[in-house]
Amino acid sequence: MKVYLVGGAVRDQLLDLPVVERDWVVVGATPEEMLAADFCRADSDFPVFLHPETGEEYALARTEVKTGAGYKGFQVESGPEISLEQDLLRRDLTINAMAMDEMGNLIDICGGREDLDNGLLRHITTAFTEDPVRLLRIARFAAKLGRWGFRVAHETHALMKKMAASADLMSLKPERIWREMNRSFSEPQPWRFFEVLHSCGALRRLLPDVAAEMGIGGHEKSNQAQVMAPLKQVVEESDDPVVRCGVALFAVVLMVSNQQEWMDKLRLDKAARLLLSDLLDFNQQIDETCQAASLLRFVVKIKPQQQPKRFQRFLVAANGLWPQALSVLLPVLKMAVEIVEEKVPESLMDSELKGPALGKALFAWRVNRLQELIRNMGAPN
Repeated sequence: MKVYLVGGAVRDQLLDLPVVERDWVVVGATPEEMLAADFCRADSDFPVFLHPETGEEYALARTEVKTGAGYKGFQVESGPEISLEQDLLRRDLTINAMAMDEMGNLIDICGGREDLDNGLLRHITTAFTEDPVRLLRIARFAAKLGRWGFRVAHETHALMKKMAASADLMSLKPERIWREMNRSFSEPQPWRFFEVLHSCGALRRLLPDVAAEMGIGGHEKSNQAQVMAPLKQVVEESDDPVVRCGVALFAVVLMVSNQQEWMDKLRLDKAARLLLSDLLDFNQQIDETCQAASLLRFVVKIKPQQQPKRFQRFLVAANGLWPQALSVLLPVLKMAVEIVEEKVPESLMDSELKGPALGKALFAWRVNRLQELIRNMGAPN
């Protein structure tokens, strides 16, 4: 039995990047031997096991043969007779097909080291086209490594265009698309996830509303730059993937007819949906004629004291989308927060008002209080 460090851990180590997780390939072992060594199964469909102490994944060397449609249409073969080389050749990109033995020696049969030096995202064999998930993965790797000049190799881009037009592409589940997209928001250049998919034609089929916003065809560079400008700006201010997601998708969700249905279809998680909803609400507040009342309604809804992280995410995202408007409204917004957090005035508490009538009177008091503060600071009402 031999154990090798493989994949992203080797790639990132060679790039002097932090190694977030380590994956291992085991050659010459059976499932029974792994279980006898106190490993436990991590997946019922694949020969992957969890280390009893570290929890890291140890996979038996395996091969995969395309047998059906979609990204699950593969026959997996594993066993002690499968070599490390066979396992590496089934992987997606050359830079992900390197391994290290226990002595730290590099095993590189696909030219991954050279492609790392040249900044290329290159497929290993034409089997790359058999799994549509690889389109999403290469787009995410572009988001991860683009800041160091990595680009998709020309011959790989040609294969991606064929994949984007295939029936297999539509086998991708919304959950998987969201998973890879969401992971890209944590990368240094998340906008490249969309650009890479758009340039090969996959975005038009997977996320047509996003593609339409960027410009159908993939060659409208000025339009793409305009759409992605807020995301590029907020990346400099925040590494929160929720904030980045809200800024990236806001212009798109603003244009769709049924916004909640669109977010449901995309399988956005709860935090991303909440931020987008807050941004949509605030977008309406900007144009309200009664600024004090509309801002107070917004603050009451967003609950800064009870949900400070939600409010902070909104502020960062709003600044990325509307820097000029927010610079004017921010002082007023902060005053609205303070007013909402103030105690109910005794005059109202001592009144005979109750229920909705008391709530209405309290809101009117808060509006008058905010309007007074706005006048005192010399801001327009």
